[in-house]
Amino acid sequence: MQGEESLQFLGGTEGDSFPLVEINTCETEASEQWDYVLVADQRTQKNPRQAQQQQWFLEELSRKGFHHKKLQDKEKIFFGIRADSRIFNLYRTLLLEPENPAPGMEPATLTPIPATTRIRIVNFILNSKMAASDTFEDLVKDGVFETRFPLHKREEDLIKKWAQWRNMFHKQPIDEIRDYFGEKVALYFAWLGWYTYMLVPAAVVGVLIFLSGFALFDTSQISKEICEAHDIFMCPRGDHSRKYHRLSDTCTFAKLTHLFDNDGTVLFAIFMAVWATVFLEIWKRQRARVVLHWDLYGWDEDQEEMALQLINCPDYTLQPYQHSYLRSTAILVLSLLMICFLIGMAHVLVVYRVLVTALFSNLPILGEQVTTAVVVTGALVHYVTILIMTKVNKWVALKLCNFEKPRTFSERERKFTIKFFTLQFFVHFSSLIYIAFILGRINGHPGKSVRLAGLWKLEECHLSGCMMDLFVQMAIIMGLKQTLSNCVEYLCPWLAHKCRLRQGHMSQDPELKDWQRNYHLNSVNIFSLFDEFMEMMIQYGFTTIFVAAFPLAPLLSLLSNLVEIRLDAIKMVRLQKRLVPRKAKDIGTWLKVLETIGVLAVIANGMVIAFTSEFIPRMVYKYRYGPCRWGPRPEVDCLTGYVNHSLSLFYTKDFQDPDGIEDPEDVTECRYRDYRNAGDYNFSEQFWVLLAIRLAFLILFEHVALCIKLIAAWLVPDVPQMVKNKVLDEKYQRLLEKLRSSPRSTDV
Repeated sequence: MQGEESLQFLGGTEGDSFPLVEINTCETEASEQWDYVLVADQRTQKNPRQAQQQQWFLEELSRKGFHHKKLQDKEKIFFGIRADSRIFNLYRTLLLEPENPAPGMEPATLTPIPATTRIRIVNFILNSKMAASDTFEDLVKDGVFETRFPLHKREEDLIKKWAQWRNMFHKQPIDEIRDYFGEKVALYFAWLGWYTYMLVPAAVVGVLIFLSGFALFDTSQISKEICEAHDIFMCPRGDHSRKYHRLSDTCTFAKLTHLFDNDGTVLFAIFMAVWATVFLEIWKRQRARVVLHWDLYGWDEDQEEMALQLINCPDYTLQPYQHSYLRSTAILVLSLLMICFLIGMAHVLVVYRVLVTALFSNLPILGEQVTTAVVVTGALVHYVTILIMTKVNKWVALKLCNFEKPRTFSERERKFTIKFFTLQFFVHFSSLIYIAFILGRINGHPGKSVRLAGLWKLEECHLSGCMMDLFVQMAIIMGLKQTLSNCVEYLCPWLAHKCRLRQGHMSQDPELKDWQRNYHLNSVNIFSLFDEFMEMMIQYGFTTIFVAAFPLAPLLSLLSNLVEIRLDAIKMVRLQKRLVPRKAKDIGTWLKVLETIGVLAVIANGMVIAFTSEFIPRMVYKYRYGPCRWGPRPEVDCLTGYVNHSLSLFYTKDFQDPDGIEDPEDVTECRYRDYRNAGDYNFSEQFWVLLAIRLAFLILFEHVALCIKLIAAWLVPDVPQMVKNKVLDEKYQRLLEKLRSSPRSTDV
């Protein structure tokens, strides 16, 4: 049965309709010929009103040019629906599709109507209002019908070639997918396959960058200084840690941090900016080839929708474009309020981490692992928040979309996509933005800490730096989304299908048995493919936006997508009712979403390198404050003394409660990560120099990366010359044909 959300999303045709053609009343017997199956409960026959409504609906379909057949078992009544061929001839006449013969040709020479086209047209008519001003979904709400679905037919070949685990590394049969599920689904899998293929070089480079950090694991000058700093004491980091720590205690974490916070991080961030551009530009070329192969290059979506409206109701009047400044302003304000609410949810996660830090500090079993426990549980809470808010965001986006009153279904889908993705972006990336750019930067200093409600001290970054926290958060969220989501995505439909089969009683009649088999498959709705696209968009965001902090993200996405393609194939062909095919010549608004993510990735990675990573402080020390500031010195490492330079000095006598701190030794001074003067604890000169250089680097990085993206986009044309030339030649041939058939062309 269609979900409640899909009921709100679908739009109907207003006004009454009348017969299109005169038809005979004979029924077609072959089971292969039925386009759709309607299902009702046997109890509806005991209710005169519901039985009469069923009869009215079937009679209305007959007047529109449909045949039907009734089969039943002990519990359900099945109505096979088939549209008359003259409906599809009218469809051809209205659209004058280039792949179809000329209107003047004999009907006997017409090619058969594809099953995808038949299902799409029948579905549109079933979605539309009938003469009694009731749509099929209205009757479902009243209990007159239970559900409807197109039949899976001859799917064995697709299962053999595509929907099996052993085909994981085989090329996808895109043409066969298009013939069975329509262009929209085929383009999704074509895009997903190309995305997965392009992840291979990104994953390889990311792994190399990660592994290159092992070269610095024991040889890095910074790691050596940290591991040998037995006489440097770090100030207590929070209320849960009321004692001094030796800097050498962070030796292992310092080495681990250099696995993903090294000089190669900058190169990898630039590489991913170029990769995202090349990926999209080559995909545009791939799409152009595929669409030309399918003869859809000149297909117009608005014309298609108008043709379907006219086929259903010849009295249909065109809905003009409308724009209301008042309605647009209201939607903008409501959207901003929702975004503010989502940002507030991010603040709730911050409060959670602060409170849990105070709670965990009283548990002796955690010892010094309080920070790690807080980061892990915070990521888990964020994941649960994502699951909950996804449903809320979908509901809000639907309401905003309905309030905006789009003109057509296609326009409704585009507007809904933008609204839903915007809300989803803030839900998924709010905690990462907090960790990357806010965590540990508003805490004050050891003698004067910023506290939440004056009670709880704000959490701080790990002793080895904020990149470690960002890396852990990315790893947990991506790991959960790629593993748990895929498991749930497959196991839930599989278990539900198995349970439904065990509860059902299959008929001995082959045709009824086939209808029962389709009925017991899992339901689909208008969001089934949309949700798959959204899942991939969010994954693409994780793969690119904070990839500077998590170079293994492309590898995780690659492994996940290899499984995702087979999961989706098995679900669509073997576990779910057949998706209603939709015609399309591109992936629509999702391409703009991908381009937006690419720009955000450049900005976010530039900010991570500038403000979260230690790259800028290392470079500034190396050329301004270190031993190599006057020139190269082969006998000494240029980062010698960097650790001592990057830690500020705090006198323990200036603590507000020095007696409450465990002091195993006579510690008179401690160090903390910041650039402040000793004594007055104001920001030092190095802090302002670093801030200026960070901002300059961010501007330079973004401009260089965006320029490279623009050059790559200019260098790789969206449409191959072969496609342009073929389209140009077809236009030329059509003009020549018209010229030769013209009365004045006798001399040509």
